[in-house]
Amino acid sequence: MPRVCLLGATDVTLRYELLSRETAREALATYDLSEPYANTVAVETVSLGAAVALCNDLNWYLVRFARDALVEDRSVSETEWLSRELATAIRDDEVDAEGTGRYLRVYGVREREEGAPELLDPMYVARTGETVPEYDLHEVEDTLRVRVTEAEFEA
Repeated sequence: MPRVCLLGATDVTLRYELLSRETAREALATYDLSEPYANTVAVETVSLGAAVALCNDLNWYLVRFARDALVEDRSVSETEWLSRELATAIRDDEVDAEGTGRYLRVYGVREREEGAPELLDPMYVARTGETVPEYDLHEVEDTLRVRVTEAEFEA
């Protein structure tokens, strides 16, 4: 099942901001919310289309309170997430899902003593062959890879 993970901006508590507003609360009411990383809200959806639709429904809030919206679809990749823009392009058949692994945004994952792990500053990398350049912005034991569109990569 595809998942959506919304990353909160550093100056807000995303879960509070979403659930304190009626329209966002209603959009999320049918989902079981989780927090896989600090200051995130994640939900499972029934399809890639439903994941993109949820992001679209929450767009007003995402622009104001989120730094990123990620979509995980295991039919595209078992280990990498998709940016919202790439998920939309795949849903709309603008790109072939199999050819999407070249451009990545890689987040460092830092474990914390209390609570969920924290996602650190992203680094943009281009895959060359089967290898992905190492994340080197912070010392971390793990990373989260997000496939992005070529336009996102070049921005």
